[in-house]
Amino acid sequence: MPQSFDLFFVSSDYQKYKEAKKILHSFGIRLGFFKYELEEIQSSSLKEIASKKAAQAFQKYKKPIIIEDDGLFIDSLYGFPGPYSSYVFKTIGNKGILQLLTQNRKAKFVSIISFYDDKNSKSFEAKIYGNISKIQTGKGWGYDPIFMPKNSNKTFAELTNKNELSHRYKALKKFSNWYLHKLESNDQ
Repeated sequence: MPQSFDLFFVSSDYQKYKEAKKILHSFGIRLGFFKYELEEIQSSSLKEIASKKAAQAFQKYKKPIIIEDDGLFIDSLYGFPGPYSSYVFKTIGNKGILQLLTQNRKAKFVSIISFYDDKNSKSFEAKIYGNISKIQTGKGWGYDPIFMPKNSNKTFAELTNKNELSHRYKALKKFSNWYLHKLESNDQ
């Protein structure tokens, strides 16, 4: 029996999808997955990057979609890697980031969720502040083994409740509130 979805997550990153699916399921939203390598424009704005990707994904699939773009912004590196986080992770990884840092380890993660359908184009942003650890710890993906949220001595990779406090969770929660309200309004 085919499964029906409320909308689709478009990405080449299955880990992001799994996390988003779990979070949105807690809000009663069924999320499907379209694996697709989206073209990423060069911009210093995560919102602009996410919006362009969402428009591109909708043009390809013609179904309600969301995409997520995020960035790790490190204070002592003047916000680097920011919107270039994916490329930096692929080239120098967590070890390279750790080698770049000295004293000031303050950082923030920013997530943008962009929704697109035949009537709406909307983005939702959320941030979480913290620090970069001195060593990689835990078995997580991406920057999770080096990012410690504020008031925690554990990295995202070590936390069992990451999906309840991450930047992605906060952005998806904002999206969910809007999306569920939109669905209720359309039913009346």
